[in-house]
Order: sequence, then C-alpha cells, then structure tokens
Amino acid sequence: MTATSRPQLGYLHDALEELKAKGQHFHLRVLQSEQLPVANFDGKNVINLSSNNYLGFTTHKLLRRAALDAVRKWGVGAGAVRTIAGTMRPHMELEEQIARFKGTESCVVFQSGFTANAGTVAAILGKDDLIISDELNHASIIDGCRLSRATIKVFKHADAADCERICQESAAWPGKKLLITDGVFSMDGEIAPLPQLCDLAEKYNCIMMVDDAHASGVLGRGGRGTVDHFGCHGRVDIQVGTLSKAIGAMGGYVCGSAELIDFLYHRARPFLFSTGHPPSVVATCQAAFTLLDSPDGERLIKKLWSNTKFFQRRLRKLGFSTGKSHTPITPIHVGDAGKAHEFSRSLYEAGVYIPAVGYPTVPEGKARLRAIVTATHKRADLERACQILSEVARNLGILTA
Repeated sequence: MTATSRPQLGYLHDALEELKAKGQHFHLRVLQSEQLPVANFDGKNVINLSSNNYLGFTTHKLLRRAALDAVRKWGVGAGAVRTIAGTMRPHMELEEQIARFKGTESCVVFQSGFTANAGTVAAILGKDDLIISDELNHASIIDGCRLSRATIKVFKHADAADCERICQESAAWPGKKLLITDGVFSMDGEIAPLPQLCDLAEKYNCIMMVDDAHASGVLGRGGRGTVDHFGCHGRVDIQVGTLSKAIGAMGGYVCGSAELIDFLYHRARPFLFSTGHPPSVVATCQAAFTLLDSPDGERLIKKLWSNTKFFQRRLRKLGFSTGKSHTPITPIHVGDAGKAHEFSRSLYEAGVYIPAVGYPTVPEGKARLRAIVTATHKRADLERACQILSEVARNLGILTA
C-alpha cells in the first residue's frame, strides 16, 4: 500500500483532480542541457524564456573554473552548520565581498533567498511589533511576517500614499515597526517607489527593508540593485539579495550594519540550522561578483537591457498586454488560468518555453505567462519567439486583432 492510497491523504487526490479539471495541473519540465537561451526540456529544443539566468552566468567560463578550483582546494562540502564547524574562509571572504559591493558594513549568506527573507523578518520582530508590507511582496516575505507573529498591515501595491495612511494610523505603535517591499516585483516586473518609501520609514521611525532578488545583477551600477539605482544608500537598513538568479548559483544574502549581521548569526533560524554552502558554490559567487565589477559585466548588463527593450516593444506591437514592467520580467497577461496553461503548453510544442503563472502565485483572474529574456539571447531567437507567440495566441483566440 502506498502512502497516497491511505484515506488520511485522500483529500490530496481530490485537490489534484480539481486542478486537472480547471486545466491548471502541470508536470515539472526536466532540463536536459545546460541553462542556455535555447535549451533542451524533456528532449525538445526550445527557445528558453523561463529562466532567471539574466546574465548567462550559469555557464560562464570564469565561474566554471572557480567552482572546479574550489573543489580541488576545499572539497565538496562544508560538513556542518556555520555556527559549529561549517564556516570556511571562503564563506567569510564572500560575505566581505558582497558587503563591499553593496556599500554596507556587513553581510551574511543564507542557503536561499527565501530563507534570507523569512529568517530575517522572523528574527528581528516579535508579537508586539508591526509590519507594513506591499500587497504584492514575495511569498518569502509573507511567510517571514507570519513567523514573526507581528501585526501585519498591507498597503496597496507600490502606493506610497496608501503606505503613509497606514503609517499615520500606526504612528503611536508601541513596538518596533518594519516597512518592507520587494525592489523589483517578481510577477509584474515593476520597480518599487523606493525613495518615497524611505521617506516614510524615516518620517515614521520604521526599519526599512528591501528584497532585491530580481534587481541584483540587473539594476544599479554593476547590478547593485534598487538602492543604488535610486541613490538610496544609507537609507535602507536591511538589503536582501539572491545568489540564485543573475549571480548564477544558489543562495541568498542579507546586508546591513555589523550589529544586524551579528544578531542574525545568533537568531536567524535558517542560518543556525542549515549546513554552510559548498565551497564550489561560494567560489562561483565570488567569481560572479568580480565579473559584475568588470567591463565584461557591464557589457552583459547593457546587452540584457537591449534585449529586454527589443522584446517588450515587439510584444506590445503584436497586441500583447505586458503590464507596467520596467525590467526584464515580462508578464504576458491572459486572465483565465486554464487558458494561460493551454497557451504555455501550445507554445512549448511550437518551440518556445514560457511557463504559465496562476493562483495562488497571482490572484484569481490574473493568470499570465512570465517571460524573462537574458543577455545571452540572440536577436534572432527573440524574433522567432515573438513570431511563435503571435501565431499560437491567434490560434487560441488570445489575440484577435
């Protein structure tokens, strides 16, 4: 008897059948090649518009070499949690490098961007405190807020006026207050109004925290993120970034004051109870930040933005709704989740891979495909992808004009 056949888990079968009935059930597509602009998923070569590999770092020769050299010198694993025997010299060197890159006193690396957000919020706040959060913040922020047991008040997406309304109503709050936002919103590609939010944090005595996962390696000088993009250095208390997207490897990090990082060493549960990064991953990240700070890194960021603008202009000209994105994240709005999944499946068969995104990742009725171009896409790839998108959308009645 299998676990799924036991009556205690019968509700899972019913839930999956409901997803299938709505056309929202999916199977994981298996990458059978390197993470490239044209890649092999499930045995089929397709134009890959689904990856967060913004700068093509997952296959960059300098990062490959750094990983291999680190394995030879340091072995394949840290062997323990960071607080016992798992902090190796490369871990400290990477954190020092990231802190310099972001212009902060200190940095701590977590095992993922998700745990960086969730672990930090849950560590620094408690049940007597208040969190003021954008309604479209990432799930890792939402989970961290819940774990903290603080009171949560949500302001309308990217709406500084509504945020101030909550700040005014909560001006006399007796505990600590945290104002938190994504720097770039992962489903819509919009950039947060960070200067205005920093103004509010200062005016109403809030801790200011930004999750810059999708801005890292994309916005600001050399990809330093939204804080650099807007010139808000010294105004953001906690900066979260990722090592899993533009950096090309895996992990997350938190930057801030030396005391903040020291406190997280002692109280952030994901850091306390997870083994340190393998040396190969650490070395890969070090090579990535070195590359970002070089002319080659700047060239890749410029190519990323050139490809982004070209692709988005072509989509809008074809009649697609791409929302208010100002970044390489390009939503292609469909509305109905079943239709979005059908669109994605048909595109795959025609040679383009863009996954559908529906509830609960986005609200009901706001399903879309989320496309991301990279610096390594060729213009011909993007031209062909737009042609296929148009043909498939018209066949499905998504585009009618």
